Amino acid sequence: MERFNPAFLALKGYDLKPMFIEVHRLAEFNPRGTDVSVILDLMIHDIDIVLSIVQSSISRISASGVAVMSDTPDIANVRIEFHNGCVANLTSSRISLKKMRKMRLFQKDAYIGIDFLDKKTEIIKLKTPEDEGLFTLDIATNNGKKTIAIDNPEIKQSNAIRMELELFRDSILENKPVAVNVRDGFQALEAAHQILQKIGKGQSE
Repeated sequence: MERFNPAFLALKGYDLKPMFIEVHRLAEFNPRGTDVSVILDLMIHDIDIVLSIVQSSISRISASGVAVMSDTPDIANVRIEFHNGCVANLTSSRISLKKMRKMRLFQKDAYIGIDFLDKKTEIIKLKTPEDEGLFTLDIATNNGKKTIAIDNPEIKQSNAIRMELELFRDSILENKPVAVNVRDGFQALEAAHQILQKIGKGQSE
C-alpha cells in the first residue's frame, strides 16, 4: 500500500540510488494484529519499499526484537546489507506513545526525506544547473563553499488504498502489468521471514 502513498509517488522520476537508509515506523499499541509479529504487521511495508528502491540482492541481515505486550515481537530493529553496498536500518514498534512513519535516504550528493504519515517529501542536494528556481543555501566546508538546493516535490493528494485497488482492477480488465507483482511480494515476505528467524535465533541463545 505504501507504494501508492502520495509522499512516495512524489519521487517518481527522481534517480534514487541510496547507500544508507534509515526507517522508523512507530505506532501506538492496538490489540488488533498482535497475532503476528511487528515485522509482518508494520515493518513489511518498509521492507517492500526498501527492496523496490535498492534493486540489489541482500547479502546479510542482523535483527533483534522484543515481545513486550504480546506473544510475538512488538518492537524490532533490523539491519539489511545489500550486495551493492547499501545498508538499511529499520526500526518498527507498536508500543510507541506517538505515531511515526519516516524514511530517510542518503546517497551521493543528496538526502531524501519521506514522511508517509504527514505526506511530506523533501530533497536536499548539491545544486546543479537544473536546480534554478529552488531555494539554495551556501555552506562552508573544508573543501570550500558548497551550494545546496532544497526541493519540496509537489504532493498530489490521493487515496493510496483506492489507487492500489483501481490499478489492480485495471490489470485484470485491461491485461495491464500490475504495479507490485508477485515477485515483489515474495521477496518482501522472504526477507521478513529471514528477519524473524534471526530474532528467534537471538532469543534462543
